[in-house]
Amino acid sequence: MTGNHHAPGRQDVVLLTGATGYIGGRLLRKLEADGRRVRCLVRNPAALRAGAPTTEVVQGDCLDEASLAPAFDGVSSAYYLVHSMASASDFADADRRAATHFGRAAAAAGVSRIVYLGGLADDSGALSTHLQSRAETGDLLRASGVPVIEFRASIVIGDGSLSFAMIQALVERLPIMICPRWVETRTQPIAIDDVVAYLSAALDLASHRSRVLEIGGPDVVSYGDMMREYAAMRGLRRWLLPVPLLTPHLSGLWLALVTPSQARVGRSLVEGLRNSTVVRTPDARETFAITPTPLRTALQHAIDDGRASRMRIDTRCTVVAASPEGAFAPIRRIGGASGWYFLNLLWRIRGWMDGWLGGVGMRRGRTDPDVCGVGDVIDGWTVEAFEANRHLRLASDWKLPGRGWLEFHVTPAGDGRSSQIRQTATFDPRGLSGRAYWYALVPVHTVLFRGLLRAIAARAVAGAEGDAIRA
Repeated sequence: MTGNHHAPGRQDVVLLTGATGYIGGRLLRKLEADGRRVRCLVRNPAALRAGAPTTEVVQGDCLDEASLAPAFDGVSSAYYLVHSMASASDFADADRRAATHFGRAAAAAGVSRIVYLGGLADDSGALSTHLQSRAETGDLLRASGVPVIEFRASIVIGDGSLSFAMIQALVERLPIMICPRWVETRTQPIAIDDVVAYLSAALDLASHRSRVLEIGGPDVVSYGDMMREYAAMRGLRRWLLPVPLLTPHLSGLWLALVTPSQARVGRSLVEGLRNSTVVRTPDARETFAITPTPLRTALQHAIDDGRASRMRIDTRCTVVAASPEGAFAPIRRIGGASGWYFLNLLWRIRGWMDGWLGGVGMRRGRTDPDVCGVGDVIDGWTVEAFEANRHLRLASDWKLPGRGWLEFHVTPAGDGRSSQIRQTATFDPRGLSGRAYWYALVPVHTVLFRGLLRAIAARAVAGAEGDAIRA
């Protein structure tokens, strides 16, 4: 190994690969929040925007060794968070070349430490091509002579994680799952926040020797257990039917039908599900002061974080010749004796259907015809947020395959004598039935919500004109 070695320090430059990926992107935000000087190595600099003035983005490719030397200039520690599963048919060979190039460039630059995230697996059985490549990458980085802190993790729980996305897609879309034997394979999933905490803490590790540290959450479960837990938290009824003849290869082909956008990566990951991925040594827990997140908490965070991507939204705007107070008046009076202003019969039919299903229907009316506040009931809705003359958000209490909201925002427009009304209907579908429900009703919703906003606008203008006449 050549070059001068640097001791890790707060002002040293940290080289980060994989910053455009899920884990690398989360780690970048953590390093920036910690005040680290970060240099991101990416193939396409336009794909990444630095979030702090201490971060720079440079062009380079681990498969092009000549492009790495400038990126390593002044670097004390480097993160290796790249793989080639999605971009190369022979990803194992591409990963070998990339790791070899990176290790040589790091050694030539005198880097004091490489931090690498690999895969957790029981070495007693035959490893899948994916897990074997992950282990080989760690070996090649260490062969450079640079000390390597290698973390080995099982499935990462977080919105955006490919392995979690597979479980999510299966449970959300398939009421009945014909499952191979690998669903009973034991695993020790870890929350994305814990992975990022371990990776960032590695920069301050006092040891200057290579380490292999297995990391995981506090729960050891099977993949079937995770799917059942996720289904329960989402309120989905799912049946898992074990079939011993369904091999990992056939499972990968079947999975590609459910998640076609990640077909190649999905098949590679599924091949590794036959291997038990459980932490065997306590070294990571003893080395770092990181309390692992329970599985249920990690799942809940992932579900909450993924809500924005699941949401189905219908949003509409109009400008009315009325003050914000006048524009908001028909909004705060909606429901009850005032009705819903447009296609009231349709609203009543929907309420009757909900009552027939055992729901609240439209029977509840409203406590006050002119005033509402948080927690008040308006027909089949509950007031979830209210700000006088500005904002009303209603949460649906009807029986739905998901959760629904109807929201109104009023803001001044133009010279202050006009106002903008923004109406937003939001639906968070639960499972395949939720998606089918939303798309089946798109034509109805288009007519209903467009007419509702027009009716509210007409009442706002009429009220403003009446006020002007009386004045």
